[in-house]
Amino acid sequence: MKLIKPEFEELFKEYPLYSQEHEEDPKVIAILFDPCGSATLFLLEYDPAEKIAFCFVTGMVADEWGYSSLTELESIQRPFGLTIEQDIYFQQKRLSEVEK
Repeated sequence: MKLIKPEFEELFKEYPLYSQEHEEDPKVIAILFDPCGSATLFLLEYDPAEKIAFCFVTGMVADEWGYSSLTELESIQRPFGLTIEQDIYFQQKRLSEVEK
């Protein structure tokens, strides 16, 4: 699935990289997940020029903050032709609300 669509980039117009760095409880703009695993990426900020997102990642060895290349995420091929997916039903909310 193509992650980087105009609708996706539109979600982040108000949230470029570093726009929420001083927020105690930043807003999650989009969620990406691995349909064949446990990884979930809570995207907070995005740079459309570099196609880099700042996110909080759960479901791996340890939860962590970091930057992810959406170009690289789009290239991941999982079994049965599955790819990294966007939760299309997710409504923006604070990180403390989605971590529960």
